[in-house]
Amino acid sequence: MQTEILYGPAYAAAKLTLAADETVRAEAGSMLAMSAGVSIETSSQGGVMKGLRRAVLGGESFFMNTFTSGADGEELFLAPPLPGDLVSWPVENTSLYVQSGSFVACSGGIEIDTKWGGAKTFFSREGLFVLHVTGTGGLVLSSYGAIHGIDLQPGQRLTVDTGHLVAWTEGVGYEVRKVGGWKSTMLSGEGLVCDLTGPGRIYVQTRSQDAFLGWLIPQLPQPSSSS
Repeated sequence: MQTEILYGPAYAAAKLTLAADETVRAEAGSMLAMSAGVSIETSSQGGVMKGLRRAVLGGESFFMNTFTSGADGEELFLAPPLPGDLVSWPVENTSLYVQSGSFVACSGGIEIDTKWGGAKTFFSREGLFVLHVTGTGGLVLSSYGAIHGIDLQPGQRLTVDTGHLVAWTEGVGYEVRKVGGWKSTMLSGEGLVCDLTGPGRIYVQTRSQDAFLGWLIPQLPQPSSSS
């Protein structure tokens, strides 16, 4: 699977070039276009229970689409539902964690499941469960806004707003805390933050869905009350 990211960082799409008989699993609804020789099959990927865990706990679709190339050079175009960027992340026999809603697609050698994030994640945007990615192959992730990768050295610490965290490798330490006292937490607009400690790689997004919804919802017309 050769991946080319097009049109980022505002309205990115991924162009995947496939070998003959190569398969790609993608989030339902992400297909933009595909070559005539690419076939599609829809299933829960791993059975009903695994599909339910992804949908109910991981925030992804119950069904996933499997695309299979009929010949070398067939193309598949994918796009996320929100305006933003995409990143191609080669995974080699390792594990990483992805926030709800950021998974777009992966090659056949990668498994996607949900994992208990621990009670420390309860108040973070990621919630109690995160997506757990394992295996070897290509992975495509989306962000709201542009996406930025950071490599943390052993012991290096970085504080990230919980609404801006996209993904991180398994070796990265993850702790949620208030940004300061309760006054700062409630009034600063920052809320809760994650302290991430290396070694490992993380991806952050330049916009927050929660912040956008917090601005948008008060602007929407309110239904008039009937007398």
